[in-house]
Amino acid sequence: MSRQVYNPYMPSFEYVPDGEPHLFEGRIYLYGSHDRFDGADFCLNDYVCYSADEKDLTSWRYEGIIYRKEQDPRNQNIPEDAPANLPRGGVEVKDENSLNPPGVHAMWAPDVVKGPDGRYYLYYCLDVLPEIAVAVCDSPAGKYEFLGFVHHQDGTLLGRGEKDLIQFDPGIFVDDDGKIYLYSGNGPMHRERFEPYKGSQVMRLCRDMLTLETEPRHLMPDIHEAEGTEYDGHAFFEASSIRKINGKYYFVYSSVQSHELCYAVSDKPDEGYRFGGTLVDIGDVFLNGRTQEEALNCLGNTHGGIECADGQWYVFYHRQANRTNFSRQGCAEKIYFDREGKIAQAEVTSCGLNKGPLRGEGRYPAIIACQVTRYGKAVFSGPCEMGEEYPYFTQDIPDTEPDEVLLEQESRCPVQYLRNIKDGSRIGYKYFAFEGADRIRMQVRGQAEGSVSVYLDTLDNSIGSIPVSVSSDRWTEVSGEMEPACGIHALYFEFRGSGQIDFVTFTLEK
Repeated sequence: MSRQVYNPYMPSFEYVPDGEPHLFEGRIYLYGSHDRFDGADFCLNDYVCYSADEKDLTSWRYEGIIYRKEQDPRNQNIPEDAPANLPRGGVEVKDENSLNPPGVHAMWAPDVVKGPDGRYYLYYCLDVLPEIAVAVCDSPAGKYEFLGFVHHQDGTLLGRGEKDLIQFDPGIFVDDDGKIYLYSGNGPMHRERFEPYKGSQVMRLCRDMLTLETEPRHLMPDIHEAEGTEYDGHAFFEASSIRKINGKYYFVYSSVQSHELCYAVSDKPDEGYRFGGTLVDIGDVFLNGRTQEEALNCLGNTHGGIECADGQWYVFYHRQANRTNFSRQGCAEKIYFDREGKIAQAEVTSCGLNKGPLRGEGRYPAIIACQVTRYGKAVFSGPCEMGEEYPYFTQDIPDTEPDEVLLEQESRCPVQYLRNIKDGSRIGYKYFAFEGADRIRMQVRGQAEGSVSVYLDTLDNSIGSIPVSVSSDRWTEVSGEMEPACGIHALYFEFRGSGQIDFVTFTLEK
């Protein structure tokens, strides 16, 4: 049987959000920030990279750590007695104007481009600091080395100038004519707030990849400018990403909704963008008129980009896990262009990068669910919003790096599962190509009495039921028969009963 891939497409213990996919030399390289499972803030780990042959996105290779936080000169004055989990910003800054304050700063969403000299340039920001830093490498996923900071022609660092905006989520693009464009910005999210140092900008770089050739110019409308325009409700917030497709420039960004990626299109890379629509929303909000109150997953921020692999375009994004915004996982979906170059909103699925639906038999991890609701509702990802009322994705041991998993004598692979499934919880998977499966098994644990109803496509199409009676913290198998399923369908589980269960795998059989 051919290999399959599903969402999330990286190892389940890997938390790489803000994914920027780029095609270099026949491989898709995925660059992103790097969350820590159960971390107290965004992006606490070093940059890693994964890659896949563009003709086979079912097999992703871990390329290792490509850039460490302490390689940035602003991150090197770390007190010897500083705790390992030192919070963002580190210890007290003695000199507010210093470019090298003591403490540990997190590296936020990066982007990478192949420069005119054939080398690869990584652009990034450190959490609360206003500059854009650049690292360079001779290969797409080698060991990057710090190069310098983007600066004005007089040497003033971008972000430190008197009229500069705060730099954020840089996107980098080299056009066919060799001109180098840098995009940056973080817009206000609320109309009632006046934040003069925020906004979307574009600028050109010199061939040294550091010096501004042109001064920053305003690019995308923020929430104050969008009212009454085509951007109303979808104004720019963050996550600038640019691609050139069939002579048009596609600007991908995260809107003030936060949980959606939008796109805009122009004939020029640095002006004239018209709103295109929503590319993907992590709760399928806006798809077929769905409202935020009808979201199919817990909501939170998302960030990503688009890329073509072997003739098929994909949008890469991230979802939330562990009831926080700080443990985010990379996902992807196919996208399609119509004759006018418009892109229809992608549906969030379990199969994502797979060449088609998943096989309708075999064993699957429960965490590939693309719908997780309770009584038909999902809320924003957070312990206060979710409490113990909603199911969520989590794992059983602390954060683990792939290198550590390979050393089995030192560590074991974390198990990720769905936690806190209570009465009315509905878990959905899209899509399977069924060929007569008539039995289903689940691995669960917890304290519960009830049953799990199994549906195809809608709650009107019940095909079976699994009795559940568990009282153990060990994984226990429960099973039931179902009507033979054939064709391509979504699969749903709905628990009814008392208590709560965790859910780790299910198996489809015939």
